[in-house]
Amino acid sequence: MDIVFASHNAHKREEVKRIMDHILPTVMLSPPQGEPPVEDGATFADNALIKARAAVVDSSAIVVADDSGIVVEALGGQPGIHSARYSGTGDDRANLELLLRNLGDNDNRTAKFVCAAAVIIDGEEHVIERSWWGSIAREPYGEGGFGYDPIFIPAGFDVTSAQLSTTDKDLLSHRGQAFRQAALLLHRRLSPPDQQI
Repeated sequence: MDIVFASHNAHKREEVKRIMDHILPTVMLSPPQGEPPVEDGATFADNALIKARAAVVDSSAIVVADDSGIVVEALGGQPGIHSARYSGTGDDRANLELLLRNLGDNDNRTAKFVCAAAVIIDGEEHVIERSWWGSIAREPYGEGGFGYDPIFIPAGFDVTSAQLSTTDKDLLSHRGQAFRQAALLLHRRLSPPDQQI
């Protein structure tokens, strides 16, 4: 089964494929054609749908898209939907270093990752949004993951998400939660009744 994953981010595509494999093991995620659209929505859900709609090439296409980011309470919800471009460079390290500078020594380090997963199938649009709560570390730790993972400490843990195994991260994360639901939605739509989970 070939599904278009409406993102040019190879890290996200690999992670989403791994998450969906448990429910849709035959799925192939293909990158979209053409240039990425302008993400000018006001919310994660808006931007996920903008990306998904831009990747639909014909009425039979199945498209999934992701818009995600980190929301920091003491920064008034920033960087939020601007997470990937927070520093103006698009560089993961520059983004998280700017976040740490802006947060400074603030004792309120509450934050959450948010993922909106958009699905377009048979012309119908669906959006599934999930959050992963935690806090911001004082400095980066860990080599795994990408984006803000080295400074995000999930609630109930004393390590960053960059220090978690991929299995644990996929189980707990905002993207793991959202795309398991997206995979279940697709499974119900595409499988015969006697094969549905």
